[in-house]
Amino acid sequence: MTDLFNYNPRHSSEVHVGNRPLGGDNPLRIQSMTTKATTDTEGCVEQCRAIFDAGADYVRLTTQGTREALNLADIKQRLRSMGYDGPLVADVHFNPDVADVAATIVEKVRINPGNYIDPARQFKQLEYTDEEYAAELARLEERFSRLLAICREHGTALRIGVNHGSLSDRIMCRYGDTPAGIVESCMEFLRVCVKQHFTDVVISIKASNTQVMVRSMRLLCQVMEREGMSFPLHLGVTEAGEGEDGRIKSAVGIGALLADGIGDTLRVSLSEAPEAEIPVAYKLASYVVQRAGHDAIPAQAAPDFCYENPERRPTQAVLNVGGGQVPVVMSFRPDEDAAFGDVLPDYVYCARQLPAAAQRRKDVRYVVDADAWQGEEGTFPAFTKRALPLLAMCKAEAKFLFLTYLDLDEEVKACLRHDHNVVIVAQSNHANRLGEQRALVHELWREALATPVIFFQHYSHSHEALDDLRLQAAADMGALLFDGLTDGIFLLNQTPAQANEITPAQVERTAFGILQAARLRTTHTEYISCPGCGRTLYDLTGTIARIKEATAHLKGLKIGIMGCIVNGPGEMADADYGYVGAARGKVSLYRGKVCVEKNIPTDDAVQKLLELIESDQAQTS
Repeated sequence: MTDLFNYNPRHSSEVHVGNRPLGGDNPLRIQSMTTKATTDTEGCVEQCRAIFDAGADYVRLTTQGTREALNLADIKQRLRSMGYDGPLVADVHFNPDVADVAATIVEKVRINPGNYIDPARQFKQLEYTDEEYAAELARLEERFSRLLAICREHGTALRIGVNHGSLSDRIMCRYGDTPAGIVESCMEFLRVCVKQHFTDVVISIKASNTQVMVRSMRLLCQVMEREGMSFPLHLGVTEAGEGEDGRIKSAVGIGALLADGIGDTLRVSLSEAPEAEIPVAYKLASYVVQRAGHDAIPAQAAPDFCYENPERRPTQAVLNVGGGQVPVVMSFRPDEDAAFGDVLPDYVYCARQLPAAAQRRKDVRYVVDADAWQGEEGTFPAFTKRALPLLAMCKAEAKFLFLTYLDLDEEVKACLRHDHNVVIVAQSNHANRLGEQRALVHELWREALATPVIFFQHYSHSHEALDDLRLQAAADMGALLFDGLTDGIFLLNQTPAQANEITPAQVERTAFGILQAARLRTTHTEYISCPGCGRTLYDLTGTIARIKEATAHLKGLKIGIMGCIVNGPGEMADADYGYVGAARGKVSLYRGKVCVEKNIPTDDAVQKLLELIESDQAQTS
């Protein structure tokens, strides 16, 4: 059982992967993937070196066919002759025979249950009788057992890598596009491994939708525990994108699982140079695991909370906070002249000094310390526990109470039962602030107190460490968002003295980015872009930049940018539009899951995408 309030790494069995075992008592392993064609020996060797030099434990290479699989031997030999002994991983889709060849050469092979023996997902409505379904499982076991025998003979580890975007039609017909289906897709293969006594197995479940990824991984842990399995887990958010959005999205999903002790190896998938992923992964992992050994947090989970399939905690609405409304963003703006960004915060906390009336935005609400509050329109008082008697007497439409878990005593609970105009701003200085903030909300829930909660997270970074702020805030908020506990976010960054400042607008943008990454509030166009690999059929990095530039004026859309068809339509299942590599120099365009134009030359494809979007918008306006 997961301890919601105290950081305890999940126990997993050890898996032998060359000279870098994972799971068990081993440290978190970090990895990335080359983007060169695996037939390009020199290109792959140079990328592998760059990735290993950045600190990776493993490097994965795409392996489309037998020719690519055989060339892994040349790549491996070249690397070994240069003194690089890190394990190599073959990434195989669609062809089990290729996996057989690769397993004789490299230290680990990744297969995708959705296309290992099944054809590419066709999005067909198929029906299987129980007998037909059982026959499919027998066919799977017969073919998969051959690969396990080869892996056992050569000491090769195996990753069973489920992708949300490439579930088989067989799984889809029985379970649908759900976490239960994703987990069953994995368990079918794991049960064969157990039956064959093959233990060098790692599991991954990836999705571009962080809600799906986190819920599926949580459910997998529960199902494996129920069936007596403890295989190690590989974490990643696929098609996370690049830049700040890619980092925030990865940290929200991966961080939520790491915070609960789930995960043995991880990859931060960015649409950037592969080696750029490694320092991001290290920063994220080290930030979370440093809370190990913290002082215990005594708390009990609310009976109505379901970890594997959480629903949003029911709260009463106070203005636009809680009550099922989208989570709000609160900001701290000590400088009246600080510029606002493209998206305004819902609330600005001003401590003791309100900006002059002429400086205040009419579309922003202001919160000021209670003893400085004058009752002006659009402003609201903030209290601490010491000022609780004043809060009880205050007649404001909304009152904000800064509170820690230890402050939540019977006096506070009595006040909250009486006053339904209070919003809690949850604070924590604990080494595991996530656990303590969880504890506060679960105690409210247990006591049937429907007070909405804004989570306050504080940092101290210079502008040069803006990425660190994004990663840490996203990791701290991840589980709270997916648990359904969040009615708002308040990020505070106090820049160290003599350092370049992170502006309030940048902090607010991070908060909005975190909410969007968790699929809780959309404020800008989301780009679901793959990191690229040897299957990528066009200039991915340049294309992402061109699409972003061409669609920068659009708000609230999801646009998928996929290098090839492996995960294209599937991972874009909830995207509005898709841009997918179809052949060398050719692209197909999608509206949702439906291909609307095929084999467009890449020189024309971005303009064609823009024309498709604008045509659709014109018809709906």
